[in-house]
Amino acid sequence: MSVATSAAASAAGLRRAVRESVSGLPREFWWLWTSTLVNRLGAFVATFMALYLTLDRGYSASYAGLVASLHGLGGVISSLVAGVMTDRFGRRPTLLIAQSSTAASVALLGFMREPAEIAAVAFLVGMASNASRPAVQAMMADIVKPEDRVRAFSLNYWAINLGFAISSAGAGFVAQYSYLAGFLGEATMTLACAVLVFLKLPESRPERGPGGAPARTAAGKNAGAGAGTRTGTEIGGEAGTAAPPEAKIGLGTVLRDGRFMSVVSLSFVVSLIFQQGFVGLPVAMGADGFTSADYGFAIAVNGVLIVVMQIPVTRFIQHRDPRRLLIVSSLLAGYGFGLTAFAGSIAVYALTVCVWSLAEIVNAPVQTGLVVRLSPVHGRGRYQGMYTMSWSVAALVAPLMSGLVIDRFGAAWLWGACAALGTVAGAGYWLLMRGLSDLREDKEETGGVPSTTLAAPSAEAPPEAPVRAPAEAPVRTPAEAPVKAAAPEAGGA
Repeated sequence: MSVATSAAASAAGLRRAVRESVSGLPREFWWLWTSTLVNRLGAFVATFMALYLTLDRGYSASYAGLVASLHGLGGVISSLVAGVMTDRFGRRPTLLIAQSSTAASVALLGFMREPAEIAAVAFLVGMASNASRPAVQAMMADIVKPEDRVRAFSLNYWAINLGFAISSAGAGFVAQYSYLAGFLGEATMTLACAVLVFLKLPESRPERGPGGAPARTAAGKNAGAGAGTRTGTEIGGEAGTAAPPEAKIGLGTVLRDGRFMSVVSLSFVVSLIFQQGFVGLPVAMGADGFTSADYGFAIAVNGVLIVVMQIPVTRFIQHRDPRRLLIVSSLLAGYGFGLTAFAGSIAVYALTVCVWSLAEIVNAPVQTGLVVRLSPVHGRGRYQGMYTMSWSVAALVAPLMSGLVIDRFGAAWLWGACAALGTVAGAGYWLLMRGLSDLREDKEETGGVPSTTLAAPSAEAPPEAPVRAPAEAPVRTPAEAPVKAAAPEAGGA
């Protein structure tokens, strides 16, 4: 076969792969995806806040750390508040309020000069910017069919990282000209997202039908089955069994859902590991004599791999057992950072980044999909808010963890701790998800009350297929780190 023929075949295969990755998703998803991309293209505060405070304003590194912590604390609080708003008032109003508030607070932050004023407004920015994540994730779950959610969450995560990669480079040039221009630029882009949501995205929150069962919204109809009501046979496995009426879902319901809170706890552990790429790794590399440019090169591998590999990896994993994927990704994350203890050159550091970046590519969409699977329809906002909060709390704890361990014991102990945490997370997923495929239909399909009980398939109903967890996270979400994790992840517009 000639080189030209081989190249043509490769190009045709690539086009087919891209077409299969993006086909079949509803139009509302693509408007939401565009909103996420536009939002991340305008990211400035999360990337350059520390440099702005220390270089431009002349404040100490300790004060910059305090402001970063207040920004993160705002995200922790708003995760739960926005989750309640998403369920009570709707996805669209919550998005509009969050994005409009973010635009206003970011613009205001650029004009603040006094330390107390900067700290207070940074806290408000943290609250506003994190408030949209539960709504975005809940809306995506509403409008995309269950079998397509792995792809949908992966594509959204890809947009987050693509936008972040472009904005980081562009924001660097903007910062050389004017930090104020950066703040106003982010405010403008975020406001554009709010306008896009207002003009193009209908409300997707499922309405309660007769007897309390969820009924389809207009967006749900466009998305196909999965957001609508189901028959008694589909739910109970026995003909003539009606869907149980849905009980009121509050934050207490979420906290009492033992299986889900176990997922949140494991999400916190995994996020704590990933955060070290942005808080522990630069400190450790600096202690080894490497420059900030060296760290920039190493961490750039993370963004490049996600942009290049997210879609093909998603095509490979979307119909595979989520338990194995979560176990393997947790171990890869832990031991990817664990290998950093043996790094002595830029090449080896970059190799370790490759390992844990692959873990991130797999973990983020699968874990977010598991959250959707375990969330009842009318509690999606609260459940997503609790999940988002796990990343926000990790973003607060990770700097303290890395600083304490490195100062007292050395960086090698930090990387050993990451390996141990990865092992704990892998074991936790193995224990948690045993028999998960034996659960009765997803709570999101039935609209039922959260339950951790297992039920064997009935003779009248065919057994369920293995769990296909839809793709969150952290907000890279992943809640995002001081830079990205403010990026789980998790997270999103």
